[in-house]
Amino acid sequence: MNSPQSDPCEFFRTTIALLAKPWTGHILWTLQEGPLRFNELATRVTGIGEKVLSARLKELEALNLLVRTVHPTTPVRVEYGLTPKGRGFQEVVDAVNRWGALISQPETPGR
Repeated sequence: MNSPQSDPCEFFRTTIALLAKPWTGHILWTLQEGPLRFNELATRVTGIGEKVLSARLKELEALNLLVRTVHPTTPVRVEYGLTPKGRGFQEVVDAVNRWGALISQPETPGR
């Protein structure tokens, strides 16, 4: 298997594979505003089931894109928030939007 250093497309493929999973982008986008509790996320990410949301959150936590914080209150309060790596998703969204604007423009002859 190629290492990322020997295959410059590996980072791209890894990123696309992650974002291609249903709900991943929506979860990352929703958390850009700040930490949320599980039920708040489930409400804002309309249409996602609790089982899928739980699986995606665990996966994003394992990738160090979000952090799960347990507050020792009664009842226990759990919040999910983005790590600096997870907040980097905003740059991806901005870049895709810029590119989308470019490719949506009518083609100019000679370019």
